[in-house]
Amino acid sequence: MKNFLLKFIKQKKINLNKNLKFENLKKKSEIKKIFNIFSNDLNNCQIRFIGGCVRKALSNENVDDIDLAVDLTPEEVKLILKNNNIKFFETGIEHGTITAKINNEKFEITSLRRDIKSYGRHADVEFTKKWYEDAARRDFSINCIYADLEGNLYDPFEGKKDLINGKIKFIGNAENRIREDYLRVLRYIRFFLDYSNQPHDLDIQKKILKNISGINKISKERLLSELEKIFRSKNIFKINEDEFLKNILHLVFPELKNIHLLEKLNDQALEILQSKDFLFWLSILIIDETDNTDYFLYKYKLSNNDKKRIKFLYRNYPNLSDNSFFSEKNFHKLVYYNDKSLVIDLIDFKICVSKKDITKMIKLKNSIIETNKPIFPIKAKNLIEEYNLKEGKELGTKLKKIEDVWVQNNFKITNQEVNRIINN
Repeated sequence: MKNFLLKFIKQKKINLNKNLKFENLKKKSEIKKIFNIFSNDLNNCQIRFIGGCVRKALSNENVDDIDLAVDLTPEEVKLILKNNNIKFFETGIEHGTITAKINNEKFEITSLRRDIKSYGRHADVEFTKKWYEDAARRDFSINCIYADLEGNLYDPFEGKKDLINGKIKFIGNAENRIREDYLRVLRYIRFFLDYSNQPHDLDIQKKILKNISGINKISKERLLSELEKIFRSKNIFKINEDEFLKNILHLVFPELKNIHLLEKLNDQALEILQSKDFLFWLSILIIDETDNTDYFLYKYKLSNNDKKRIKFLYRNYPNLSDNSFFSEKNFHKLVYYNDKSLVIDLIDFKICVSKKDITKMIKLKNSIIETNKPIFPIKAKNLIEEYNLKEGKELGTKLKKIEDVWVQNNFKITNQEVNRIINN
């Protein structure tokens, strides 16, 4: 215990003082409230920031998710939150995680723990008051930096040093860490892209390749979630420069056949990709002339809206090389029959995968953005009243023919054309 306290005192000399991102973080009233109710508690507990929020503050990145660690049991955490009228959810109670909500801010508060036995994803855990035990079961040194509200760091595995030196280092035995949660293979890709400026450690490469099949034990939802984080990496375009990372990504996601398209993108394509969501990136990476897209949609569970969006691009993939297809007249028709957002996706897709006609595509996109979906002016009741028609299948058929002519004629139709269709 004496050695531990000495180590902790030594660590407190390192802090986040004068770090602008951290200063802005701790000024939030919700964060102050969380720290106050735990720090003032009779249990005399300690609560600290942990993980991504500390790593990002040290790297001068924007801090979004706030994760906290506390040397109390989950039941004690819940009692403190309840006594202070703070809403909370048992989001990961079996592993000691409680999500507190103040105003619109959410905070994941996790009890210190040590893993007794791991099953490749889940683990039997035991809660502890020892910060080192909690630190030792984490994945990478750069994710194992704790900070109190004053900015004092507890950094038992020299994560700050590794962050400065651009070194991605597993805590303890790399193979053990991977086998505890195979998703760490993908997390390695993300952190290497974002923070490394050194070559891959040969031993880590061997351990990842040796255990790559364990990825099959991870749910498809978790895999997609981590893949999204990878493609939101600030350095995602470096992936093609790193054969090892690219190889790992292909082994886990063989459907990402078009990753080469991220090479040598023009300025317009870069701007589009940086503004688009993950689903658009996914479309770029999986859509080709084969059944690769259908297989991906079968393999991974996406929402109906997400499937609709990808399938729209997939259906129109053969049209990408047809310049006549990308005309204003044709795209105004597409806007009428489809959500405008899908049509804009298609233009953006064309700009990203084709290096031709960029100026034309940008002009077309601006035109579509300014276009409102035309409103079909003729209703069934108009035909019933004017032509003495009865409701039924015949009325529906004639109305559909009138609408088709109206669309084909650039959303215009004469009374003579309506009469012709009604009387045929």
